[in-house]
Amino acid sequence: MRLAAGTTGLSCCRRGTTKYSKRGGFPTEKEAEASCRRCEEEYKQAYRAYHAVQSSDMRLDDYLVYWLEQVYSARIEGTTLRVANYVLYDLLLPNMDQGIKLRYINAEYLDELLAAVSRTCESAGNKSRELLNIALKDAAAQGYIHSNPVPDTKPYKRRKPKIIVLSKEKMKFFLEKAADSNWYMEILLGLFLGLRKGEILGLKYGDFDVENRTVKIARQITSSPKNINGQEVTGYLPLEKPPKTPNSNRTLRVPEAVMDQVIARKKLIDFRKEQMGGNYMDHDYISCSENGLPHAAASFNTALTRLCSRNGLPHLTVHSLRHMYATILAEQGVPLMKISTLLGHSSVHTTFEYYCEVMDEQERILEFMNRSFMPEGGRGFC
Repeated sequence: MRLAAGTTGLSCCRRGTTKYSKRGGFPTEKEAEASCRRCEEEYKQAYRAYHAVQSSDMRLDDYLVYWLEQVYSARIEGTTLRVANYVLYDLLLPNMDQGIKLRYINAEYLDELLAAVSRTCESAGNKSRELLNIALKDAAAQGYIHSNPVPDTKPYKRRKPKIIVLSKEKMKFFLEKAADSNWYMEILLGLFLGLRKGEILGLKYGDFDVENRTVKIARQITSSPKNINGQEVTGYLPLEKPPKTPNSNRTLRVPEAVMDQVIARKKLIDFRKEQMGGNYMDHDYISCSENGLPHAAASFNTALTRLCSRNGLPHLTVHSLRHMYATILAEQGVPLMKISTLLGHSSVHTTFEYYCEVMDEQERILEFMNRSFMPEGGRGFC
């Protein structure tokens, strides 16, 4: 049986040498040849990377790609790596002069680059400058440039997101208390589907596919000013509108525990219809007042404030539940683009704006949909 000859070219090529070795024990000749081809391809990639960084004419973009994929990725955690990939490939490279050489860069050029990047979103300038500083500090240490010019560039403020994430123990306690409220189903929809307040209030039973456990987000409830004869605003009325952005039209999978609450709520609504007869205003809303009309826009946050205050919990809003949902996904390794799609953001830049700092944290926060979060019993829908 043939033995596939392989290489350890990646580590050795960084020192400018090549070491050959043999591997055996393959069940078939075909598997041995496949292994050999993989080793040869890895060697070629390492060879190209080595000679790229040795060249005095190396371009800045080539160096940054090499540095991120071959150097930096080996010493950072998964969530930090996802942020770094986004910053390089979605922010820096699209705004960079593709022909500029690494040895020619200076603070003036980087200031122009960062100014262009910073127009993408509030956090883009700070995170891009941060990544460039690490990369060019390494470049100077390795002798590719004389010094790191980033410290001489204009600093950008670091955006501090106002995101509250409960510990596992507090989350379980919060859900136990929520299970005894009239808003339990709505809370689960915010926490485990990441829905906006208006999207939750606009859900209709017909949006749910119980068999396949999915829900289609097709509308939202907002507030419309109420006035008399064009005079000053005297209040607000619920108004049904299309979702916030075109990307907000989406279909999401519904966890079993959440779908159970939706089904239970539908039974309660059917009972109310029977009891109230013609006095029930049936618009098929799954979250509504006792007479079937949509809730006032502020009612969900009011209920959350009361729930948290009574139980000694941090102040949470419906958007806090949405933030926690996104944070859970980030900590579970879900790609930024996927999180953006699930949240219905207008672009991935919006998602980055809110959650780049959260994703950059090293601390593990929560296990996603851990069943211990779900309290046993609880009326929830009464």
